[in-house]
Amino acid sequence: MKERLNISIIIPAKNEAESLVSLLPAIQKLIADAEIIVVNDGSTDKTQQVSEKSGVNVVNHPYSRGNGAAIKSGARAASGDIFVFMDADGQHRPEDIQGLLNRYNEGYDMIVGARGSESQASKARLFGNGLYNRIASYMTGQKIVDLTSGFRVVNAKKFKQFLYLLPNGFSYPTTITMAFFRAGYSVAYEPIVAPERIGKSHINILKDGMRFFLIIFKIGTLYSPMKLFFPASLVFFLTGLIYYIYTFFTDGRFTNMGVLLFSTSVLVFLLGLISEQITALFYQTRSRSDDRVD
Repeated sequence: MKERLNISIIIPAKNEAESLVSLLPAIQKLIADAEIIVVNDGSTDKTQQVSEKSGVNVVNHPYSRGNGAAIKSGARAASGDIFVFMDADGQHRPEDIQGLLNRYNEGYDMIVGARGSESQASKARLFGNGLYNRIASYMTGQKIVDLTSGFRVVNAKKFKQFLYLLPNGFSYPTTITMAFFRAGYSVAYEPIVAPERIGKSHINILKDGMRFFLIIFKIGTLYSPMKLFFPASLVFFLTGLIYYIYTFFTDGRFTNMGVLLFSTSVLVFLLGLISEQITALFYQTRSRSDDRVD
């Protein structure tokens, strides 16, 4: 395929020598002409040696900077027009790459490998991912099937526009998905099956779960602030209204607390309105800058 000449496969890896031994040859066999970049994120095992022995390009971090930082290093080092991101732990099958590429060639800007319920490591993770998907779908107004999947094919030029937004931790998929929707780029999902990982997971469910929520709300303020501020404003307004009705019938007066709740409601709404205008101006400015670069 002509597209394969411009494909860069980027694999962040931290202590994944055990799985890379079989993963890298499998990728090379299936997509022989792709540029393969392994980003060694401060591994203490033989990740670097295994990667170099396979003949792929290796980007080394002197110490662990995080999964997102590895993704950014790989993107900066890659030369392809199409990026394929996949994990090094064996959960992303090389044979699924072509399916994602075929879907990408239909004209999308990003294709996400969407895991089904059978691919979730536990019920807790299945519930958590489902909750993330619903919250992000509300923020974007688009159905998001798998917000946290790290297996994706994306237009390289458009991906690089958002490198400055990507966090250094595990939540880069969350950020890039919502940023693409905000920019008006097309995103689609391709079903995949994720086998059980090889080795120990580097994700802490509680710690990284809270971080994912913070990232969703952070990107939500960049994406559509009023979807965060308006419900909060409405809660304060309704609370103030109920409190006013209660105090009117019990004390026959309008209390200071009622004034405070109504005032807070107005202030939160105005903050959301201003944030919405700033966000619109921000993306318009970036769009014009990108057009000038083109």
